[in-house]
Amino acid sequence: MDITLEKKTSTEGSIKITLKEDDYQPKVEEKIKEYSKKANVKGFRPGKVPTSYIKKLYGKSILVEEINQILSHSLTNYIRENKINILGEPLPNTDEQSSIDWDHQKEFDFEYSVGMVDDFKYDLSKKVKITAYDIELDDKTLNKTLEDLKVQYGEMTNPESSEEGDSLYGTLQQPESEFSNDTLLNIDDIEKKERKKFIGAKKDDSIKFDLGKTIKDELVLQQITGKSKEEAADLKGDFEFIVKNVNRKVPAELNQEFFDKIFGKDIVKSEEEFIEKVKSTIGENYQRESNMFLDTSIQKELIKATKMEIPDEFLKRWLLTSNQGKVTEEDIEREYDIYVEDLKWNLIKNKIGEDNEIKVEHEDVNEKAKNLIREQLGQSGLSEQLEANIDSFADNYLKGENGNNYMKVYNQVQAEKIMDTIKGSITITRKKVDVEKFKKIVQN
Repeated sequence: MDITLEKKTSTEGSIKITLKEDDYQPKVEEKIKEYSKKANVKGFRPGKVPTSYIKKLYGKSILVEEINQILSHSLTNYIRENKINILGEPLPNTDEQSSIDWDHQKEFDFEYSVGMVDDFKYDLSKKVKITAYDIELDDKTLNKTLEDLKVQYGEMTNPESSEEGDSLYGTLQQPESEFSNDTLLNIDDIEKKERKKFIGAKKDDSIKFDLGKTIKDELVLQQITGKSKEEAADLKGDFEFIVKNVNRKVPAELNQEFFDKIFGKDIVKSEEEFIEKVKSTIGENYQRESNMFLDTSIQKELIKATKMEIPDEFLKRWLLTSNQGKVTEEDIEREYDIYVEDLKWNLIKNKIGEDNEIKVEHEDVNEKAKNLIREQLGQSGLSEQLEANIDSFADNYLKGENGNNYMKVYNQVQAEKIMDTIKGSITITRKKVDVEKFKKIVQN
């Protein structure tokens, strides 16, 4: 067997494999003998079918099967032994393979296109500077959160007439067409200049309005019309809303029943404790957002600073082939930049893991699974009651989905360890900002 790599560029090449008769024939003969012992052929006793007859019946298919197995193993071993850092999977030359004469050829040539990435260097030093943001909770954000919670857990009422903040349930229709849809319309979603038509509305009222002037939010337009984005955009002109009901949420009172609904029974027992718990929860949520933004900033900076050649044409062809008709060339072109960013980050991340010999132990995975479950149970206020069973929960979860859950948590732990290594190697400057400032930073 001859196997060679021919590089066309630093990132694209082809692996050529030549199989001679001695490479495959012994295995083909062995497989034919196995068939003759097991085959159940009319006119022959079991195990007594002549090999010549088996060869006549199944010889070509056995040959193809054995050669494909040899190719698969040889290709994998060659890539591993020569430490070729390939991207995607080797793509066979289908034109070459379709011209093979399986009945008469003794020597076979195969060619596989491969995409590669050259060795690259990343900078993991104090020269890499990233800003981390500590979000300070202001009174405005706290008060808004408290008001939102009171409305969310409030009581739904049906007043006689509507006010700002109410919602109207009814039928949206266009008299000149057959369009009609029962829907819920929030007055706050209506353009301010048009709201006066909907304030003071009562059951059975008919409100006429221009849809395009009244609702400009695309998502709201889809929700109230029950149409797709494109279909909703085509709806224009005069519409009518027939009110069936006026809905109003009366904010909940700050009492023990309200506290228990949010944090679980008797977790907090006074208004002061409740406000402090809300502060703590908001702080934890914003800290998670800040940590995620820091990780994203680090990822973007390392991708930007790391020079890496990518075999674009090969990867586009591989994506099209490997997805077997599920995506089009247009889909790939549209999403390709995002795919390449993820690919580069995975290559950088994996190289950092290898260079720093970062390992994940079973106990790391188990502890991570328990913490994930604790977070879930904590959200439902059941964490303390069910902590005694946390080991069993974690074990059952990690065994689920045929081991996929285990690998998912394993990869998560590995990514966190690599990110911790990165953070310990670069310069991170912390800066305090309020909520609004942080939102603007994230948007930009």
